[in-house]
Amino acid sequence: MKSFSGTTDPVYLAPTYPSRADEFFGRFVQDRRDLPFVYLTLQISATMLPLAVLLFVPAVTGWLWWAVFGVYFALGNARFRGPFGLMQHCTSHRVFFKKKYGYLNHYLPWVIGPLFGQTPETYFTHHLGMHHPENNLPDDESSTMFYQRDSLRSFLRYLGDFFLLGIPKLVSYLGSRNKPTLRRRLLRGEAVYLVVTFGLLFVNWPATVAVLILPVITGRCIMMLGNWAQHAFIAADAPDNCYQNSVTCINTPYNHKCWNDGYHISHHLKPAMHWTEHPLHFQKNLAQYAANDAIVFDGIHFLHIFFYLMAKRYDLLARHFVNLDDRYADDAEVVALLRSRTRRIAAAPVLAVACCSCHAERSEASYHVGTKRSNVIGCFTAFSMTATISQTQTCGQTGARAPSRRRG
Repeated sequence: MKSFSGTTDPVYLAPTYPSRADEFFGRFVQDRRDLPFVYLTLQISATMLPLAVLLFVPAVTGWLWWAVFGVYFALGNARFRGPFGLMQHCTSHRVFFKKKYGYLNHYLPWVIGPLFGQTPETYFTHHLGMHHPENNLPDDESSTMFYQRDSLRSFLRYLGDFFLLGIPKLVSYLGSRNKPTLRRRLLRGEAVYLVVTFGLLFVNWPATVAVLILPVITGRCIMMLGNWAQHAFIAADAPDNCYQNSVTCINTPYNHKCWNDGYHISHHLKPAMHWTEHPLHFQKNLAQYAANDAIVFDGIHFLHIFFYLMAKRYDLLARHFVNLDDRYADDAEVVALLRSRTRRIAAAPVLAVACCSCHAERSEASYHVGTKRSNVIGCFTAFSMTATISQTQTCGQTGARAPSRRRG
């Protein structure tokens, strides 16, 4: 275990003397704290795009083609995948460019995104249209609740379900929740990707596989691995509680590279909060984290969590566990807590009182999805676990509905 002694994760410090580049690009962005996103976008555009085009050039063959592909693959996965993916995450929750330059907001999902396996609009519609409103609860088609979360076999079932049925289930979900704008955006993006990819296969199939197909396979594997680790520890008696269905990772280089993505609890509490604000929010709310028995790790990130769980190395997880308010006497108690939070939840929670334990702040502006939505996410509270699925009611909604499925 570790004691909390502060954070080293990035926060915003306004430059005393902004550079000319900062002054120029600052005119375009909605929030000057997002200027690092501009420079990352320029780096990717100056490297990944030319390499992708080069792979389609007929004169580039043999060893030269493989050399170009090697550089393209290395940059796309070792250098840019994490920072780009989490930049897209941040700019999905908060508008990147000002309304005056709104057309630039299409550049990441439609031009750069496919190079990293992000089919246009799919990430946005899945993440903001379903995952956050449902908060990893039963109606979230990517929920981890009904899987044994330290089992490789369970993860492979989870991954296979997403690859085979993820898009159809998302289309169905958006239709059932009366979100036609998001549904159209999803279908349009998927259709354009499929048509373009199919057409390019007849132009240069090796390049098409390298640029548009392989990234989708690797990208979706990594995204689902990340979601699995972020929601691996769930309290069975309060799966709606954001403190008890997510984890936080502090003091890790990952947060410097990927825009404080380790702060997943506070992200679900306040999805619109700027990425530079998470470390301070965490420190100001330590009492809430402790009172809710939140799981916080120091010095590791989600990939560590995933592989430690697959190897059932709870001892390594306990070594990095932050013992807030000295709640636990030794590592054995921590291991017992962690094991209890990874068990498959075999029955759906039943609602007794409609309220929202996450106290999550949601705003229409933070989603900019073009459809009305409640300021409160659909989350369940006051649970009793039973084998029979009863009708439930979600926060901020009228009527009743039952969780629609149980997973293996």
